[in-house]
Amino acid sequence: MATKEAAEILVVAGREVAVTHPTKPYFTKQAKLTKLDIVRYYLSVADGALGGIADRPVVLKRFVNGAEGEVFYQKRAPESRPAWLRTAQLSFPSGRTADEIVVDDAAGLAWIVNLGCLELHPHPVRTGDLDHPDELRVDLDPGPGVAWADVRRVALEVRALLAEVGLQGWPKTSGSRGMHVNVRIEPRWTFTEVRRAALALARAVERRAPDLATSKWWKEERRGVFLDYNQNAKDRTTCSAYSVRPLPDARVSAPLTWDEVPDCDPAEFTVATMPARFASIGDPHAGINGAAGSLEKLLELAAQDEASGLGDAPWPPHFRKMEGEAPRVAPSRARGAETTAKVAKAAKAPRTPKAPRVKMPLVVVANSPSKEAALAGLERWKARHAAAAAHLAVDDVLVDSMRGRSSTWTRVRVNLRSVPEGERPAQETPDPDDDPTRAWREMRGKRRE
Repeated sequence: MATKEAAEILVVAGREVAVTHPTKPYFTKQAKLTKLDIVRYYLSVADGALGGIADRPVVLKRFVNGAEGEVFYQKRAPESRPAWLRTAQLSFPSGRTADEIVVDDAAGLAWIVNLGCLELHPHPVRTGDLDHPDELRVDLDPGPGVAWADVRRVALEVRALLAEVGLQGWPKTSGSRGMHVNVRIEPRWTFTEVRRAALALARAVERRAPDLATSKWWKEERRGVFLDYNQNAKDRTTCSAYSVRPLPDARVSAPLTWDEVPDCDPAEFTVATMPARFASIGDPHAGINGAAGSLEKLLELAAQDEASGLGDAPWPPHFRKMEGEAPRVAPSRARGAETTAKVAKAAKAPRTPKAPRVKMPLVVVANSPSKEAALAGLERWKARHAAAAAHLAVDDVLVDSMRGRSSTWTRVRVNLRSVPEGERPAQETPDPDDDPTRAWREMRGKRRE
């Protein structure tokens, strides 16, 4: 029988924190890192990491088998936890509540990292006021094939617009393909109002850079870099500064100065390089708490959009239908939506006050908890339909990270808009077809009947 590995006891901020299974591999494909390596990384940048999470409820995104294993989300604080760890009770759009962990110091940071939390996911509120965010989050999410240079250009457009409305943005790499710009705001507005301001910002940037940026919620309508305004809806979180991302090189979400943005390369910021950078220059976002601003001018932009006929944009699916919200159904599934061919023909006729929604010809080719398995299914689909696949543009392949009740799974769809109508393959049974939420959704549907 194998001997159970002893825990590594660390003394952090005057408290003992046990790191269980300290030599457990957390990265093996490129970077070679153990769980203890990840804990020590976070402690080396603790002052910076705490700047993004201290005094905020945190969703635990747990990679208990390392970056290459499955991940699950845990909102509720574990029952077995140190007495010195605080919690805060949050309410959600579903009507449920949860007591979530609140980290106050480096010991708390080490404790949640020991649970397998590679990424840190704080809510944009402080424990003293859980209903009024003190942070607006601009999430720049590039579509397939979008160049990193375009992401940086959009970030600079965001900076310019924020300056015009009296706000200061604090940029960071997402640690993946995108960028985040955090904006400290006065905690005077509700989640709904902050999201409304974020939507106005996204639409304004789209108007300024229509070839680079989009505010369109549905992936089948997007081109370029999506400004995800819904990250400001209640119950949504994004990874905070210094978070480790589950990529082979163990890169991290790196806070930047604006001078660094035009030439930055996200691959330069990893678990291996960030401690020396932090020791050398400190935290580029150290001054964020002194830069709280007002949303009034962004909300004025929102009012102007609404007066011109722009209604609310779709909310995440688990929210109730909102007043003035656009149809919460993808154009490809909307009743009465026009096909791309019909819309092109209608475009030659006199314009009507309301343009038809474009019904995109989408097919689902794979569903799987494993992204690798889903992408392998895509390659099999391309092999079966080589003639159609030859017509596809890079952004015609939609790889969706779907969030279930406590885990994520991957759905792969193909938009056939670039394929001549007579050559478009019909919808087939996806391969693989393992949607872990299907049974739950079917059960919920039966309850409604």
